[in-house]
Amino acid sequence: MEYIIMAYLGDSGHWKAKDIDVSGLTHINYAFAAVSNGKLSGKHMKNLDQLRELKEKKPSLKTMISIGGWQADGFSDAVLTRGSRTVFVDSILEFVAANDFDGVDLDWEYPGMDHGGITARPEDKQHYTLFVKQLRDGLDKLGHQSGRQYQLTMAMGSGPRYVEALEMDQLIPCFDYLNLMTYDLCGGGDPKTGHHTGLFRSKSTPDAICCDDAVRAVLHAGVEPKKIVLGIAFYGRGWSSVANRNHGLGQTAGGEGPDGGAYSYSDIKARYSGKNGFVRYWDEDAKAPYLYNGDTFITYEDEESISHKTRYIREKGLAGAMFWEYKQDKSGRLLHQICSGLK
Repeated sequence: MEYIIMAYLGDSGHWKAKDIDVSGLTHINYAFAAVSNGKLSGKHMKNLDQLRELKEKKPSLKTMISIGGWQADGFSDAVLTRGSRTVFVDSILEFVAANDFDGVDLDWEYPGMDHGGITARPEDKQHYTLFVKQLRDGLDKLGHQSGRQYQLTMAMGSGPRYVEALEMDQLIPCFDYLNLMTYDLCGGGDPKTGHHTGLFRSKSTPDAICCDDAVRAVLHAGVEPKKIVLGIAFYGRGWSSVANRNHGLGQTAGGEGPDGGAYSYSDIKARYSGKNGFVRYWDEDAKAPYLYNGDTFITYEDEESISHKTRYIREKGLAGAMFWEYKQDKSGRLLHQICSGLK
């Protein structure tokens, strides 16, 4: 079995095709196209030419245009009516064909929910289904014309409430893969510290959701394991003014850690791990590492935690792994661990 290894690659930053190692990847989700005036908007995307070069380096690589992202608005309006859905779908198909993409990744965060201040309506649940069915049909027709098979994936929130917000029984046949965003399960905005991408529940934070909970929720909804892609984080989250008990895990905190409470893996290795009094600890229950220096607590992913996740993927028969975001680990160690763990 060939496992899916899917990298989210952000358009931001100054990167070139030569900087991206695609040898172990099956997919790149190029993030993010926007929804503007009811249509896909990709005019702001700077690296489309570099994406084509990556395809030349590895012709079997699937390149997906990822639409949306956190606080990306416009979806609810775009899918509101039959006419607006047709306009939206047509703009997506035109962009896919014009830029030689292999498919579409939908990242609406989230239908029916106004997280991040986006427009949301109760009818989003039904309208999203109608939109996805129309897009799937459009991709199939485009594929019939071009002789290609276009894929459709969805970045999905973790936990029962995200499953219940969707008409899963109707959506499942439309998607090739569901990309579970099994990260940001907690963060500096929460009153207590925890694992933002722990594989299992921790005895120190028994009420906090974990990756396994998210997988169980979609399995319970009828999703086949071979359609589930487990999310891995190439970044960490942090809290400050954390009570000095239990090495800071499961403790009350004063707020987000320094620098906004978000850190790339490269930044964690360069500035925090083993520096400025930070000690690495391991939660055997959650299969997750964390750092603590008596005040600041950082939850993150490393090679050891990823090794447990790839074993979990194999044991559960899941499709593979995806991660956010490629450029956040300049060393390549985390990607190497994913690839070696899924061989």
